Amino acid sequence: MYQDKIMQESIRKVEAARAENVKLDPRRMTAEEKEQLLATYHPDYRQEQFTNLQMGPNKGDKVPVELAALLQAHSRIRDLTIDLEHPDYDVDVLVIGGGGAGASAAIEAHNGGANVMVVTKLRMGDANTMMAEGGIQAADKPNDSPAQHFLDAFGGGHFAAQKDLLQKLVTEAPEAIRWLSELGVEFDKAPDGTMITTHGGGTSRKRMHAAKDYSGAEIMRTLRDEVLNRGIPVVDFTAAIELIKDEDGKCAGAVLRNMETEEILVARAKTVIIATGGAGRLHYQGFPTSNHYGATADGLILGYRAGAKLLYPDTLQYHPTGAAFPAQIFGALVTEKVRSIGAMLINVNGEAFMNPLETRDVAAASIIRECSDRNNGVKTPAGYAVWLDTPMIEMKHGEGTIEKRIPAMMRMFGKFGIDIRKEPILVYPTLHYQNGGLKITSDGMTDVENLFVAGEAVGGIHGRNRLMGNSLLDIIVFGRNAGRNASAKAKGVTVGKLTLSHVAQFEKELADAGIETEAVSPKLLPDYARRG
Repeated sequence: MYQDKIMQESIRKVEAARAENVKLDPRRMTAEEKEQLLATYHPDYRQEQFTNLQMGPNKGDKVPVELAALLQAHSRIRDLTIDLEHPDYDVDVLVIGGGGAGASAAIEAHNGGANVMVVTKLRMGDANTMMAEGGIQAADKPNDSPAQHFLDAFGGGHFAAQKDLLQKLVTEAPEAIRWLSELGVEFDKAPDGTMITTHGGGTSRKRMHAAKDYSGAEIMRTLRDEVLNRGIPVVDFTAAIELIKDEDGKCAGAVLRNMETEEILVARAKTVIIATGGAGRLHYQGFPTSNHYGATADGLILGYRAGAKLLYPDTLQYHPTGAAFPAQIFGALVTEKVRSIGAMLINVNGEAFMNPLETRDVAAASIIRECSDRNNGVKTPAGYAVWLDTPMIEMKHGEGTIEKRIPAMMRMFGKFGIDIRKEPILVYPTLHYQNGGLKITSDGMTDVENLFVAGEAVGGIHGRNRLMGNSLLDIIVFGRNAGRNASAKAKGVTVGKLTLSHVAQFEKELADAGIETEAVSPKLLPDYARRG
């Protein structure tokens, strides 16, 4: 498949150096080196790609220009007449989003005795959860502890995480693994039944639990089946386009839009859970993305317009290893597990240029540095990339390791004639995760009463960078948390008269701020149409 002469020449250098590289244990960068590297090369530090919000709860705060355009856009219901007197649905708990966080929330709300309903703009399970590959962290081995997990994640997030949220994440992690196992998730296990765990970038212990390299798909399969087996209503292909409040300013439901017929529906609810996931399909700074088709930051838009505050909206995670070649899988995730079991990042000259288990932001910045200032990237049709030397894995662990441990990766590249057991693969950072999101308290609620959030739409759990395996963990811990608390809260809620007055107030703020725009939000789906 690597027919380009420059690629072939570079591969020969990689192969010639492999025997020596496989013995290397490159030193970790110092804190000072990391900060300098990030400030120079990480996309979050490109000031021209950000702007300050002119209105709303985060007025004056810095956000990506693409997100600002949606946060400061017109509502999709601005010119519509919505009948709030006759709701189409009336439930205790409305879950917006059908990924891992939404499913976990629905299950626990159902356990709490609530009448719960899930609405999702695509299908149940069409989510970033399904696409997560590497694993889920939990400190459940004798040489580990939640305290150590906390220290790894707090440092990896640049000491910016909300401590109460991070504490909840790590202390409830072992129970999350048990819960998933009891539901039927098939984690990798040794012959004696002990769970196999591995390192991830930034972890000081082997605490990554996995189901080969399709961990998210296995977790989503199990959660989706549990939701459906319980008979929890799921309304597919139906997007939330605006939140509804009652006359007391409490969240009381959502305006829905059927994605196929464009029919407008109203769901009244005592509590609402936003579990809409990430923002990769906004393609910040023109980056490719590993995210699913519907990841367009909808939850952030809905919550912000209703008055919920954002936390760290200026921080995104660029996964260091997105597929850079061939073009058919450009941007697709190459799981960090590939590095955790032995592959190293190698430049065009066959040189290992960083420790393979640095944190994701440091690894991404290192690759961008190699491909820009150092001129050490491999030329591809889409730009430049570096090698991820996968044959090292079987040099270290024996023949058959790749097929056993990362079969999905082997199949993905094999479709294009690349045998990752024998040939390295080309990678470059891909837009992967929304570190920032809606601010919540430890019970999962925003500062808009009765509005809860779970999963990637939450800000503050991970700080300004996330470690591998903590996202699959947070959708479980905080999905369950939101479901339990929203269900309990609903028991004491009497919904008042429904109103959309906050939308009219938002439109007035737009005008008062002098913002002139034709944009409407939430975006709902990316626009890839070719014009002209």
